Amino acid sequence: MARDPKKKPLTVDQKRYTEMVRDLVPRPPYLRNAALAYLFGGLVAVIGQFFTDIYKITLNMSDKEAGNPAVATMIFIGALLTGLGVFDKIARYAGAGLAVPVTGFANSVTASALEFKKEGLVFGVGSKMFMLAGSVITFGVVTAFFVGLIYALFVF
Repeated sequence: MARDPKKKPLTVDQKRYTEMVRDLVPRPPYLRNAALAYLFGGLVAVIGQFFTDIYKITLNMSDKEAGNPAVATMIFIGALLTGLGVFDKIARYAGAGLAVPVTGFANSVTASALEFKKEGLVFGVGSKMFMLAGSVITFGVVTAFFVGLIYALFVF
């Protein structure tokens, strides 16, 4: 690793302190975290597939049609669990297994809305609701626009 010429070299005490901190800080259990994220992410997918199958059978829908209410149901469940304070307790163990799917999106929107509800419906909930998820939505919409534009220009 190259040394930055603008930084002062570390003193002997600073080097010892850095080594001591490196030795004392516990190592995160990467394998355990990855396994739990994989299991919980798979569980979310199984639950989503369950709802898709239920909508297909009970409402006589195709696979494609049943996907929309299934996703809406998963968003509702994620928001409900966030509102009840359960989502964060589960997410401590599940990690990215709950944060990455659509349930994580529901959690980020609901948590932001709940945090600012004291400021009122418009200036609190309405304006701060997409504080965490807003950049993801914006990036997704802009990316979809450019991919669609490239597809329209080069595929047709």
